[in-house]
Amino acid sequence: MFDTASLIKLGGSLLIFLVVYGQTGLFFCFFLPSGGFLFMGGVLVATGLLDDGLVTVCGLATLAAVLGNLTGYWIGRKAGPLLYRREDSRFFKKQYLLAAEGFYKKYGGIALSIGLFLPLIRTFGPIVGGILRLRFGHFLLYVFIGSLFWVVSFTMAGYLIGSMPFLKPYLKYVVIGIVFAVTLPVAIKVFREFRKRSTGGNERGESSK
Repeated sequence: MFDTASLIKLGGSLLIFLVVYGQTGLFFCFFLPSGGFLFMGGVLVATGLLDDGLVTVCGLATLAAVLGNLTGYWIGRKAGPLLYRREDSRFFKKQYLLAAEGFYKKYGGIALSIGLFLPLIRTFGPIVGGILRLRFGHFLLYVFIGSLFWVVSFTMAGYLIGSMPFLKPYLKYVVIGIVFAVTLPVAIKVFREFRKRSTGGNERGESSK
């Protein structure tokens, strides 16, 4: 999954579109490294290895993020209660949904914008928005602003680094580092939240005995 350059060369901007849409709209695609694909898309535009220009890549990816968020919102409105009762599986963990809910309660509507910069939250945040039945107009506004800033910042970062020839031998490692840098803090937070909830549940169970 980390050889994003080869994958994008094969699939082009369409693949970036599908990966961004998948991670922002389909809960079972939460593991897709959309940030890495955006970054590498910018790199390939800068190095001339991607036929589409920077505006095209950013425009398609922003559209994908907005459509993905709308899909997540719809899933939340239609199937939210079922997800809370759903058993954990390889492609679904209820603690991710609970973490997104806590993130939204802490930051309010703006969580929909800043949540796009955080793996897991960018997948499950829109679902929480649908479950809570946020006003559609507000939801769409926050999502559009967040999608635009997220896509442009990651793609431009890749474009700028791709414009530096001396970094070319290290690009794969740079992408891996960025993916881990944006994923690890949230993964740790989710794990701690899960531990806290598990410990709290055990303590309540013991006190009732």
